[in-house]
Amino acid sequence: MKRFLLTFALSLLMVGAWAADITGISNAFKAGDAAAVSGMMAEEVDMALPDASKRCGRAEAVSMLSAFFGSNKPASFSVVHHADKKESGFLVAKLKTSTGEYRVNITYRAEGQTTMIQSIRIE
Repeated sequence: MKRFLLTFALSLLMVGAWAADITGISNAFKAGDAAAVSGMMAEEVDMALPDASKRCGRAEAVSMLSAFFGSNKPASFSVVHHADKKESGFLVAKLKTSTGEYRVNITYRAEGQTTMIQSIRIE
């Protein structure tokens, strides 16, 4: 019985070790802070916003996100679903803004303790 409990406890620790920390992403979207999101972006990001969709470099992705936040001031951001699998994961959230409510899908990969955003879809 002790062996079973030890194995169970260690397996829970291993699952927790793979989980990416999405707090930074969540806080940046709540604040409408595209600059804070830039530090969590990969070199190239798939961006899909209501008026544009393209694969672009980090600087252009930040510019697109900043323009979106400028036109749609965030009021709240709540994560609806979040899942991790080894080095990658995704989150689905609701973003309430001054102009309406949007669904946000973000995919990312974990590189050590860093979360690197690969795609952002706001619809």
